[in-house]
Amino acid sequence: MLFPHVRRAVEAAAGEVPVHDPAFDVAASRREAREQAAREPREPVEQVRDLDADGVPCRLYVPAGAAPGVVVHVHGGGFVLNDVEVHDNAARRLADRAGVAVLSVDYRRPPEHRFPAAPDDVSTVLAWLEAHAADEGVAGPTYAHGDSAGANLVLVAALRHPGRITALALTYPFLDPRGGSDSYALEGVGFDPASAAWYWEQYAASPADLDDPDLAPLLSDRLATLPPTLVVTAEGDPLRDEGEHLARTLAELGVEVTATRYLGQVHGFWRHPSVFVAAEPLTRQVAGFLRQHG
Repeated sequence: MLFPHVRRAVEAAAGEVPVHDPAFDVAASRREAREQAAREPREPVEQVRDLDADGVPCRLYVPAGAAPGVVVHVHGGGFVLNDVEVHDNAARRLADRAGVAVLSVDYRRPPEHRFPAAPDDVSTVLAWLEAHAADEGVAGPTYAHGDSAGANLVLVAALRHPGRITALALTYPFLDPRGGSDSYALEGVGFDPASAAWYWEQYAASPADLDDPDLAPLLSDRLATLPPTLVVTAEGDPLRDEGEHLARTLAELGVEVTATRYLGQVHGFWRHPSVFVAAEPLTRQVAGFLRQHG
């Protein structure tokens, strides 16, 4: 099922301590990811500046000749890991490919800040943008993109604020805290049910949160309010089925939805174009989809 270069990447990472292992060190993992990102050559973008969106740190990327508007990008990492530094190059690539400014959100993360801190931060950023987009030179449509947990957060933001987001792109979204779909039986793909369950345990502040639509958006009664939505899944990803279930549900509700499954790929491939050849085409697909709806 996995393409050969993908299988090699999974095998190379097989020795890493899984997040659910008691020996896993959250702080060390975060630090290592930032250090690794810092070693990557930076794709040039005309303007890059850090902003304070009413208390939420963000980084704005404005490419040369940017079209009106802004893409709110929310990073993945199981709600727990990664930040704007780790996603710096991914945000740069998205800004350059889309030709639109990208605002990367450094939301609060568990276990230090549990639900609903993260979705509240994204809501704060949207409200701040409504008041300050013109001042920052990014007035126009507001798009949103997230990968994995970040896709959960931008989906929740669109559901919380109907009509606020012009188009939505979800890259292998992390949606179902129950983890009940068939794709969770996949083996040898570098992401397992125990890891997924650990992330949800860090994120939820109480068991009742697992049934809150702001945490589990598949339970929302507002799905029909979504703007045009792109849902991307990976064939070798335990989250594949829940993402595709969302896409089919949206289609039945009359939402304009496009869904793509990337064959031979695994969870997390989008952020690593030097390893996964499908990462760059996916970035261009996201960019084109968002611009199409501007």
